[in-house]
Amino acid sequence: MATLTSRSVSPSPRLKKLAELAPRQGDQLHWLMHALLGLRVPRMPIVPGHQAPFDYVHHAYFNTTTQNAGSDAVVWAARGSGKTMLGAAVTLMEMLFKPGIRIRILGGSFEQSARMHRYLLHMLERPVFQGLLAGDPTQRRVALCNGSEVQLLAQSQTSVRGTRVHKLRCDEVEEFDPDIWQAAQLVTQSGWCGDTWVTGSVEALSTMHRPHGLMSQLTGNSEAAEGVTRARTVFRWSALDVIERCPSQRACGSCILWRDCQGRAKDAAGFVTVDDLIAQRRRVDDDTWSGEMLCQRPSTSDSVYRRFTRSRHVRPIAAHDSQAYLVAGIDFGLRNPTVVLLAQVAPLDGEAAAHWPVHVVAEYVGRERTLEENLAWIDASGWPRPRWVGIDPAGEARNGQTGRSDAAVLRRRGHAVRACREEIVPGIARVRRRLDHDTLVIDPACTELITAMESYRYDALRPQREAPVKDGADHACDALRYLLRNLECASAAVEGRRW
Repeated sequence: MATLTSRSVSPSPRLKKLAELAPRQGDQLHWLMHALLGLRVPRMPIVPGHQAPFDYVHHAYFNTTTQNAGSDAVVWAARGSGKTMLGAAVTLMEMLFKPGIRIRILGGSFEQSARMHRYLLHMLERPVFQGLLAGDPTQRRVALCNGSEVQLLAQSQTSVRGTRVHKLRCDEVEEFDPDIWQAAQLVTQSGWCGDTWVTGSVEALSTMHRPHGLMSQLTGNSEAAEGVTRARTVFRWSALDVIERCPSQRACGSCILWRDCQGRAKDAAGFVTVDDLIAQRRRVDDDTWSGEMLCQRPSTSDSVYRRFTRSRHVRPIAAHDSQAYLVAGIDFGLRNPTVVLLAQVAPLDGEAAAHWPVHVVAEYVGRERTLEENLAWIDASGWPRPRWVGIDPAGEARNGQTGRSDAAVLRRRGHAVRACREEIVPGIARVRRRLDHDTLVIDPACTELITAMESYRYDALRPQREAPVKDGADHACDALRYLLRNLECASAAVEGRRW
């Protein structure tokens, strides 16, 4: 197999002198990062079960592998805990001591890529590195006179697919387009850099924002992660793992960090000041703090259904209710999947439909199938035929190819159709009210809907937008909205059975 090799270059005398200091083990690397970059990278975590930032640096520089994990790395770290800076630092160390290495930086946005690039440029301004650059750095590229180079990539298929390098460092992968992430897995190739064999590797650095998002998969915190993490080593550190040593005279009992710190900061050796961390803790709620600063679980701050929990809203149907009947909700898809939900409704005498208990008992997700194939599942499900099927009013529009509407196909199969019109924001409020009042329950077998309820989110970069992101979770959630609004809306009293 062809491999990348270092190019013929003429390094400067200063770079040759620096090359003699090439680290061979962790202590030397840690010392050099302090001597050359002024960084004291924490070597011991203070939170049980976490890793120290230097564990990642050591792994990335020495290309360490084990029987169960390759050289690829995933860094799950708190906001402001130095992950981008350390990515830049280990990039520079590799450029200095692995001549000819080719490294690319790919961020969740170009601005994110530029942050690591700026860290790198700032480090290269230190006097010890004067005269080492091969020409003036640009906004996208830095090269040393020993042939090492780093470039920034844009979040595009063209940019990623046209790359063949030793190392790819991906910053804030939680913001990546999934297709771009998949394409990025094929860009690295091993090769000699000077007298060092560099194993091609992809690194992912990020906070974790989303339940069932990309970081949840990469760290093994998602059902979708099966097989994903086998070739990757996961490093996790929180804001507490990079906190400075807390002064002995500071009282612990009255400190807002006490519940999480338990006095361990008295033995810390990080770089984030205690006062800064206290100020940040005071500004945010518990969910944001535990998710983005303590790395305990994905943050739900952008979740549409934050109050949805499996312990409260997921359970099997207890017993058949003779007064109950079945209804359905469908979100039609062509390139996207078609989702069908079946729910048992138990009417309550004297109560409006908004207060009737609804138990989603079955789901169907059809991908790359015809509408007729998808609808056939309803009759084959083993459940009684639903009294009516709730759809989006757009389903009444005729298909340009078949000349028939989705609603017409349903009616031809003998289904009553309800298509009450409602905007998405009040529809979401309707689902939230049911979650708050425990009138909506989901069977554990409905795994796609459960995952969608946890994953459905707003765009954190566009807080003014009221509509959630359409990234896959919306299909099952839309089917649920159509079911509920057609149950509760007064205009839904008109049903149709046309043949």
